[in-house]
Amino acid sequence: MKNFLIFLIFLVCSNCQEQSTKITIIPVEAEKKVDILIGKALFTSYIYSTDIKDLKKTILFPVYSPGGNMITRGFPLVPMPGERVDHPHQVGFWLNYGDVNGIDFWNNSDAIPPERRSEMGTIRHKSINKIEDNLLRVTAEWVDAANTVLLEENTDYIFHADKNYRSIDRITRLTAVTGDVLFNDNKEGMIAIRVTRALEHPTDEPIRVTDAAGVATEVPVKDNTGVTGHYTSSTGITGMAVWGKRAPWVMLSGEINKEKIVVALFDHPANTGYPTFWHARGYGLFAANPLGQKIFSDGKLELNFTLEKNESVTFYHRLFIYSGVLSIDQMETYYQEFIKSVP
Repeated sequence: MKNFLIFLIFLVCSNCQEQSTKITIIPVEAEKKVDILIGKALFTSYIYSTDIKDLKKTILFPVYSPGGNMITRGFPLVPMPGERVDHPHQVGFWLNYGDVNGIDFWNNSDAIPPERRSEMGTIRHKSINKIEDNLLRVTAEWVDAANTVLLEENTDYIFHADKNYRSIDRITRLTAVTGDVLFNDNKEGMIAIRVTRALEHPTDEPIRVTDAAGVATEVPVKDNTGVTGHYTSSTGITGMAVWGKRAPWVMLSGEINKEKIVVALFDHPANTGYPTFWHARGYGLFAANPLGQKIFSDGKLELNFTLEKNESVTFYHRLFIYSGVLSIDQMETYYQEFIKSVP
């Protein structure tokens, strides 16, 4: 009887763990989004509405840690007290680029003055193609201000969850559909997440933040209480020195509401420009840019990557979120698992 009870307790606990990390993908067509749940809790949402202010691309937002803390900045979609109010185009987790045939997809938002809107591009959701287990497959179009489609984007989002970590594989195929497409070397790109204030690097520089009502307020010297972010690259570079350096992965360590958190972006050896350059800033922009080589190398390298009409390129990335503390060697183990799991 004793052994049977032990077995029963083990079985129940195992089922609880299975349920707590079970992934469910739920379309919410009325709100033009798809919710991704882990257990009963929201992990993230794929948002494709064209009616939301400042949103000129498809994004995943918000993104939560295993402990239930939001790792993405709320502004401009859901402003919260104490957040920076810079760069309204930096929202959630996304992929785009700053110069595609001279069109800027990176900086587009409603903050762009009318006389410059012809220079901006929009990533427009087209269809949800498949939802199965932990997979969300979608199609989008990269269009210029004249509504010309430059690129068709086909993306697989693959979600993973365990007790201590969450991850999102973003596998994105870009196809030139109406003519040749040139990705001019540009600083602004490519796979990126804008993190919450607690994961920024501490700073003494004047900044603008939101108050309790979401109104911007000037702060001459910011109080860094609770600001805990710190970058570490796979090559051992730390802090804001990771900017402009190449590495297969970079992790951002910090703490939110007493939960130790590590957020990492993984590049893949099959990607163009591998190992990527890192466009990772202390103010909360965490991005990998394999195509902007000229600016990051001080002119020593230049890529100007081109797709001919009907030609495609695929990018493989993973956003990895861990509850706890990880060493470089431990993160490298997770990275190796990633590159083995993605073709």
